[in-house]
Amino acid sequence: MSKKPIHKDSCTADEAKARKPTKAELLAAYGKSVRDIIAPRLKVLFVGINPGLYSGAVGHHFARPGNRFWPALHKAGFTSHQLSPFEDRDLLKRGYGITNIVDFSTAAADELDAQELVKGGKRLTAKLKRYRPRIVAILGLKAFRLAFGQPQAGFGLQEQRIGSSRIWILPNPSGLNASYQLPALARMFRKVRTAAEKDC
Repeated sequence: MSKKPIHKDSCTADEAKARKPTKAELLAAYGKSVRDIIAPRLKVLFVGINPGLYSGAVGHHFARPGNRFWPALHKAGFTSHQLSPFEDRDLLKRGYGITNIVDFSTAAADELDAQELVKGGKRLTAKLKRYRPRIVAILGLKAFRLAFGQPQAGFGLQEQRIGSSRIWILPNPSGLNASYQLPALARMFRKVRTAAEKDC
């Protein structure tokens, strides 16, 4: 069972850029949340499983070195250059955002139990009905299956919707996921971008 969320202020972006979190700071990040990057009617809302300790420590999404989210986003054409995790809020200007199924940090996503994922899925559903993004890109197949009770779901566009939002499942871009390397991730991300542009 993972630790329950502790909503404390993370260090500022300038502090995080100045140095990497210490081991003690990473351990202290258990249970911290990372602020959503969200606005009404986004073109694509990317949904991670939950923040890792590195993200919890610095207060930015997909922040651990080796995470392939930001390179894949750039190579897929979502951004004109590769953003740093500390520039994550710049996504809003482009019509994109980031949230998570579960909002508190753990060392690894597999520390979450099914009950926590189901609860997170319900919370995410309410958020999506409120903000109504065109496409919801969930980054983790197993997590989606558990959170939404869809054991047969596969990667790609899903038949079901959440409210008015289309659902697209992508691989988890964590460096721990060796099954999908950057070129494959970029190709799959690019399909989402193409679909979002067609909706414009």
